[in-house]
Amino acid sequence: MTQYEGITRRGLLGGLVGTAAAAATVPLGSAEAATPAGAAGDVTVRLTVNGAATSLTVDPRVTLLDALRERLRLTGTKKGCDRGQCGACTVHLDGRRVLSCLTLLATVDGAAVTTIEGLADGDRPHPVQRAFIEQDGLQCGFCTPGQIMSAAALISEGGAGTDAEIRERMSGNICRCSAYPGILAAIRQARTEPA
Repeated sequence: MTQYEGITRRGLLGGLVGTAAAAATVPLGSAEAATPAGAAGDVTVRLTVNGAATSLTVDPRVTLLDALRERLRLTGTKKGCDRGQCGACTVHLDGRRVLSCLTLLATVDGAAVTTIEGLADGDRPHPVQRAFIEQDGLQCGFCTPGQIMSAAALISEGGAGTDAEIRERMSGNICRCSAYPGILAAIRQARTEPA
């Protein structure tokens, strides 16, 4: 008799479903799940997000990305690799682009954060947003918020002089659909338009 005799397909699948359901009830990476708000050791961080002053009390290990998505419900900033390699989580911190998955919230006390939700001027899209639409700079769209935030900062930094410079400075933003020609064309277009 082998160790697998007596195991039915239905029994195996039922066990897997039960295991998956149990795992789904634990929100992995959740700021609130790591430590309840107000627990010993928590820190209070005051910052301005998309022009609105806010204050969060969190575990000091909470990243800016998790705070934006899970506490402030600003889900436009995407969690891609969560290791600083794909650029999907790019936001502006005091006007400079940062990878929010590698930035601890506790280190940005007093800072101004801009996410993709705060880039437009009311109903008027930012020139980079318009250019991405007009130049077909997106396919599945998952990386698009990070690409747009990085491109907007790149232009304001004055680093979009040549195509080679754009490619080099955007190299930290990965597009799995390979929409790079459209992204490059969008940045070329946006660099000549007023914000």
